[in-house]
Amino acid sequence: MKGIPSWVTYTVLRLLVFIVPLAILLLLGVEAWISVVAAALIGLCLSYILLRRPRDAVSRDLYEVRHREKAPVSVDDEAEDSAIDSVADTADRAEPGSDQKA
Repeated sequence: MKGIPSWVTYTVLRLLVFIVPLAILLLLGVEAWISVVAAALIGLCLSYILLRRPRDAVSRDLYEVRHREKAPVSVDDEAEDSAIDSVADTADRAEPGSDQKA
């Protein structure tokens, strides 16, 4: 079983790096809008400095998902597709007026 996805870890850490300074500034009595702006700047700087490994892990995971090779089409898929096509062809050749409402 694989652990917690890297994007979840990174997101939680980024939120903590924003929320902790915001809470401290609000407890110190700084105005709310100034606290939000300052916490955002502090969070940005701290996450750039401290969260390099989680950021690299998320980047690596995104790259692997984006460049994953597609699985080749198996014989079972081709047989299933031909069966579906044959059923569709049979339905098209059915009596023209049988499925229309009177």
